[in-house]
Amino acid sequence: MKKIGLIVGREWSFPPKFLDEVNGRKAGVTAEYVKLGGTRMNEPVDYAVIVDRISHEVPYYRTFLKHAVLQGVTVVNNPFMWTADDKFFEATLATKLGVAHPKTLVLPNKDYVPGIVPTESLRNLIYPLDWQGVADYVGLPCILKDAHGGGWRGVYKCHSVDELIQHYNSSGLLTMVVQEFIQWDHYVRCLCLGQDDVLPMKYDPHQRRYLVDHDHLGKELGQRIVEDSLKLVRALGYDMNSVEWAIRNGVPYAIDFMNPAPDMDINSLTAHYFDWAVTHMADMAIKLALHPRPQRKELRWSSLF
Repeated sequence: MKKIGLIVGREWSFPPKFLDEVNGRKAGVTAEYVKLGGTRMNEPVDYAVIVDRISHEVPYYRTFLKHAVLQGVTVVNNPFMWTADDKFFEATLATKLGVAHPKTLVLPNKDYVPGIVPTESLRNLIYPLDWQGVADYVGLPCILKDAHGGGWRGVYKCHSVDELIQHYNSSGLLTMVVQEFIQWDHYVRCLCLGQDDVLPMKYDPHQRRYLVDHDHLGKELGQRIVEDSLKLVRALGYDMNSVEWAIRNGVPYAIDFMNPAPDMDINSLTAHYFDWAVTHMADMAIKLALHPRPQRKELRWSSLF
């Protein structure tokens, strides 16, 4: 019988519901929490699919999941893409795909690890930074945020060049991006699963909560948001992601879509959307277990063994 493994952190509502949903279907697939205690090289991994909700915060899990891909497991999401991803790469990717995106610029780091001597190690960097040029490109106010961050951590709305520099100076070792601020009149967060299913939800970023409203998008705008969301997740290869859209004058701008472990807590999603997430996550995981899509085929090593 095929097995689905689940790797999680502190979240409490989604994991047991997901396991119960998969196991309750009796579809020839079982689901359980993955248990790890040190991994030997080339050790077999006894799962067809592993759903990863926490490896971005637990490096050992990420290392194990790369090994699991080599062993033929389908990992949701692909740990190699997740490791390589960042918000500036995604900004350029969206533009290449023809998806509207705010003007975005990546900044040199403010601080560096010990051993970096600025006058010797950073000879490729132009100094001082042209802060006025940065502001002229993205406009003011603008958003400063961590290129690898999430959960609204380290996000600043800056109304002047001085405020931008102030927040940049406190960024430490983080790599920061500066982004055009979109004064939106409607905000949507899409939960995207399996590179096929998209749930566009009305979202209030000020209160950081979902609003249950089944008629908040017109037909044309809703279709564009779904199609553009699928463009992005298919390009990234993410089977589990959320895409945020700030809509200004009828144009949806992809604000953030680096969310490979999207919020699935019942208190955030509301009971209605939570049930959708659990059901469709189970659908996707079972499908991948019964009809494998080994990710090592996407990598060059597969031709060697």
